[in-house]
Amino acid sequence: MFQHQTQQNQTIDLPLGKVVCVGRNYAEHAKELGNEIPDAPILFIKPATSVVSLESGFTIPQDQGSVHHEAEIALLINKEVNNISASDAWDYVSHVTVALDLTLRDVQAKLKEKSHPWEIAKGFDGACPLGKWVAVSELSNKECIAIELYKNGEQKQKGDSTQMITSIPDLIAYISTIFTLQPGDVILTGTPAGVGPLRSGDELKAVLDNQFSFHANVM
Repeated sequence: MFQHQTQQNQTIDLPLGKVVCVGRNYAEHAKELGNEIPDAPILFIKPATSVVSLESGFTIPQDQGSVHHEAEIALLINKEVNNISASDAWDYVSHVTVALDLTLRDVQAKLKEKSHPWEIAKGFDGACPLGKWVAVSELSNKECIAIELYKNGEQKQKGDSTQMITSIPDLIAYISTIFTLQPGDVILTGTPAGVGPLRSGDELKAVLDNQFSFHANVM
């Protein structure tokens, strides 16, 4: 069973809840997939059963077409959030990390053609590899959090939170008007451009805030 842990391998005493995800929160990513830039955040949920440890390595489906990586800044909620203002949003986040929003891209494309929901392509078991957590207080600047993803030594994604269409505080506030967030819930804040396919045997390295590294093998 997945447990929230810090990079120092200390267990965080919070249950694993739902994962609220944001689509198309970086303009360049929307463009690379040929999508319109949304007027408001696009939200969907991954169940807790989709979460696996990033650093322990993870498997990907082998029989459902292309599986894409989408590296994202993840937030850990540490107290109940309901209908808050953006100015208070960071008070409800204790830790951040890197997550991969794994996406069955071929499956998603077929679902979108039929105007069907994305859950099959986004919420399958193992669809959310999640890194060990970094305390917000350890960030160099929580207003500009950088994220990078390397695959087999080659940089594939690079961005930072200032490039988001909806900022992290605004995002938390918006989500809190729709879903009550509970301690242990996770928010995935969107992915920068550069998403692409994964294959078994790929070696991944993610870097958060230009200082915290995460390594993973695709099995």
